[in-house]
Amino acid sequence: MRRSTERILTTHVGSLARPHDLLEIMREKEHGRPYDADGYAKRVTTAVADVVRGQLDDGLDVVTDGEMSKVSFLTYVKDRLAGFSAAGGEKLMPPSWQVEIDAFPEYYAGYLGKYKETVSPMTTMVCTGPVAYAGHEQLRTDVENLRSALSQEGIGGRRETEAFLPSTSPSGFGRNEYYGSYAEYLTAVAEALREEYLGIVDAGFLLQIDDPWLIEYLSENPSTTPEQRRRDAEQHVEILNHALRGIPEEKIRLHTCYGLNHGPRIHDLEFREIAPIMLKINAGAYSFEVANPRHQHEWRVWEDLTLPDGKILIPGLLGHASNYVEHPDLIADTLRRYVDLVGRENVIAGADCGFSSRATFSPEVHPTVVREKFRALAEGARRATDRP
Repeated sequence: MRRSTERILTTHVGSLARPHDLLEIMREKEHGRPYDADGYAKRVTTAVADVVRGQLDDGLDVVTDGEMSKVSFLTYVKDRLAGFSAAGGEKLMPPSWQVEIDAFPEYYAGYLGKYKETVSPMTTMVCTGPVAYAGHEQLRTDVENLRSALSQEGIGGRRETEAFLPSTSPSGFGRNEYYGSYAEYLTAVAEALREEYLGIVDAGFLLQIDDPWLIEYLSENPSTTPEQRRRDAEQHVEILNHALRGIPEEKIRLHTCYGLNHGPRIHDLEFREIAPIMLKINAGAYSFEVANPRHQHEWRVWEDLTLPDGKILIPGLLGHASNYVEHPDLIADTLRRYVDLVGRENVIAGADCGFSSRATFSPEVHPTVVREKFRALAEGARRATDRP
């Protein structure tokens, strides 16, 4: 994993808006209707090439495939894990979402209604048999598409570039109706997803674990106690580390965020309660929300918390819920706070979350605005590097 030794590097979290013509084919595929399979595969390939070129044009150093092949960062595993079935339309609704919805029902009635524009709903998966990894072909295609995009003329030789592929953590997408305990179920899922983790690293890419569920375990939930929530989070960390065993930490990025993306967020847990547990996950870099106004002040966490040797912070400096473009000087100011606390070589400039965490015709941030945000991030990182 490259470090910001000569200048502050830039990256983002992963998901980007899929082109509308790709979404139209994906919608037919997801609903089991006839579609052009060859045309779909070719369009994913060209979409990956386009978004990789765009990221590099906009000044990012560590890039990815934009998750062009996935219906969401989470429920894409429905096609990659055996042992699951659909829960009959049961929507995914984490407890922390419900707490916030109950506080602002009028707002969320409109907000959640926007998801009608997604190509398929995010529904709960039910584990009804032994879990096994079945996504080898899909993973191989993702790897080949990203590798091909990076090797194209005008892309690969432009600068020293690094690439990552995201993969979900074992939690959050399913309900257990097969294994004797929740821990046994999570361990089985972790073992299956480990095959994807290893495949990404073996292909020569950085592995990013998308893990909003770490914060979800710790967040407000009327049905549990704070002590139980802490135990659940610690168990989650232990099982995730088991799945990551043997993979060099410098090949792993962890991304965690607050599950309810675009609302008042007054129930968000303070980051000081999350960071010490986050650091227990065996990763080389940690990506988290900062641009979110509920968390901009939390750089102070690192005044009291020591970053372990060799670790990197990827603070989010671009909001994924607003079409405002952050000013490069604001980005530079925030970066300098982190640099002054943990050292420049230990900071990479990132974003709060993905810009299209599910395949939708109406992402919250317009794709043209996202590109302008990326340019602001690159310029802000340059200004922060140049400051004495």
